[in-house]
Amino acid sequence: MRRALPAASRVLSCRLRRFSTDIVTEDVSASNNLTKEASLYVHWPYCLRRCTYCNFNKYVPKDNNGHVMAECLQRETETLLQLSQVSCITSVFFGGGTPSLAPPSTISIILETISKHASLHDQAEVTLEVNPTLEGRSKLVDFHHAGVNRFSIGVQSLQDEDLKRLGRDHSSAEALQCIREARRLCPGRVSVDVMFGRPSQTFESWEVELSELLQVCDDHVSLYQLTLERGTQLFKQVQGGNVTMLDEEVVSEMYQHARKTLHQHGFQQYEVSNFARNKSGSLHNLSYWKGRQYIGVGPGAHGRFVPLGEGGVSREARTQTLEPDVWIREVQERGHGTRRRIQLSHLQLLEEVLVMGMRMTKGINHKHWELFSPVLGLNEIFGVSVGVRELLQSGHLIMDDRGLRCSWDGLAVLDSILPVLLVELERILLADTRRFFLVV
Repeated sequence: MRRALPAASRVLSCRLRRFSTDIVTEDVSASNNLTKEASLYVHWPYCLRRCTYCNFNKYVPKDNNGHVMAECLQRETETLLQLSQVSCITSVFFGGGTPSLAPPSTISIILETISKHASLHDQAEVTLEVNPTLEGRSKLVDFHHAGVNRFSIGVQSLQDEDLKRLGRDHSSAEALQCIREARRLCPGRVSVDVMFGRPSQTFESWEVELSELLQVCDDHVSLYQLTLERGTQLFKQVQGGNVTMLDEEVVSEMYQHARKTLHQHGFQQYEVSNFARNKSGSLHNLSYWKGRQYIGVGPGAHGRFVPLGEGGVSREARTQTLEPDVWIREVQERGHGTRRRIQLSHLQLLEEVLVMGMRMTKGINHKHWELFSPVLGLNEIFGVSVGVRELLQSGHLIMDDRGLRCSWDGLAVLDSILPVLLVELERILLADTRRFFLVV
């Protein structure tokens, strides 16, 4: 999964805006679907090179073992589907790494495996992350024929000098061409990733970049703030004084400008980092934010599901082995490369539902929360907190008959709001004596 955008750290403004009411819609599945359905994430760990800012689980391949990786991805998918006993996969996301380096047959093999051991939802979204190089662009048709119906293009920047500094191996012209070709194949279902807060970037250049992007993009845009990750080449450059990161206030202004500009062009923000028009929100990512089950396949992938196949009754947090060669060996020996599994307590489950749900502009509605906490509702947990009351009075939080959510300005400082909510959640749950909770 991609890195989430850290909320801009700035002084809370007294001038607040609320999201329009049509963004706040209700979408609650029946509680029994919590264990019957899941989304599937497939991690392709290989890249031709490592970007200067990236600390994701990715590797430059030592040899041409793509076919072995594909075989093991298929086998682990089969094993984990049997273990989860889900009856329906609602979406599939091929991420990485650079999954556009994979043989297109990998897509069809995984989709066939799903159909064999569960079912693929009629409206299932099948997304592939694409590096917009010539090689990635040349395989779009084959990937589409293999079953991909949505592309996510890793543009990152439309400034060639910035692309070089970031260690990217494509040009802005290649990125724009890739967007055009992807849109021809999947009109209305192409997302672009753009990064802001890059060293040497200015507010003025960001304005120009957004304008150029909006001339060619489809109906989905993801904005990610460049963050400094320990162990990366960029981190070493900054520590050595060779590169200077932008001032936080400038980065905050870039984010707010992008939000307003996208809104003016018909996009609705539906999550901290994500914007869509024409109802083109990412169904796969929404499943994460709504606390649904997901199965993670591949080196370093994460999952959250109930292992019904071995008698499990509670949701587990599962992590697959990081190193591809070790993961391959484990899959060949026992069918999966699960390295770590933790049974989530009810508090841990609700913490995840809260943190992920508050990232959405519509927040968490009452009925959805009751699926995970049928005894203690949102009002019972957060309605008596002094800290929460202050956020409600300042307008950064909204709690009404729909549920709990951030205001326009509140979402921009989500990192400062979540600790208040988490402390109150823990306090109420640990003090409550009614222990008959639903844990899924």
